[in-house]
Amino acid sequence: MTQRIIAMWSGPRNISTALMRSWASRSDTRVIDEPFYAHYLQETGYDHPGARDIIAAYETDPQRVIDQLLTSDNGKAIYYQKHMTQHMLEHIDRTWLGEISNCFLIRDPRRMLLSFAKVIPEPRLDQTGLPQQVELFNFVRQATGSTPPVIAAHDVQRNPEATLRRLCAALDVAFDPAMLRWPPGRHASDGIWAEHWYASVERSTSFAPYQPDDTPAPENMRALLDECQDLYAQIAPYRIGQAD
Repeated sequence: MTQRIIAMWSGPRNISTALMRSWASRSDTRVIDEPFYAHYLQETGYDHPGARDIIAAYETDPQRVIDQLLTSDNGKAIYYQKHMTQHMLEHIDRTWLGEISNCFLIRDPRRMLLSFAKVIPEPRLDQTGLPQQVELFNFVRQATGSTPPVIAAHDVQRNPEATLRRLCAALDVAFDPAMLRWPPGRHASDGIWAEHWYASVERSTSFAPYQPDDTPAPENMRALLDECQDLYAQIAPYRIGQAD
């Protein structure tokens, strides 16, 4: 059996873990959680919660990570990889992306920043993952000659089934209704960083309904938000899903 490798490229606080839960609910799918995180922490020195434990527990050589991502096969038809775009530092090889199916998850930058700042106060632009997401999106388009699927968090939350059906169709994968629900609590596929980041998703059994929120970004984030919105606007027109 030839395994289908799907890489979902997201920034932080983009319902990416809930989406990983969704794919993990399929009987034909294995998932992996942020495989480049340990290398990212080792190289950047960012003081994320549990950084030392993460570096000690996971592979820190990016080429070995890539080799594992391309060759690991446990008999499942689909290998779904949850990636954080900010973890793809400039020196990490990108050529392997041309060998797999890539897709992108985006979220309104204001809401992303407000959520992210609760764990990482005063984040920098490179920590939002948006510059890297644009770069990776453009790389994949050039390497494959086609535009990869893009979904938005608010579309998933407003209509999970319709958006996931569109995503599966774009990936040429049959939609599975099991993707709409999952058991609560911590999952075996979660990284050890779950205790610091996954409290909300651990309480969930499905995608949380979209809730409008007009909370403004604090003054000290206004310039960062402007930069994030400019980058977001470069990918958002390609999204599949519901109309705004």
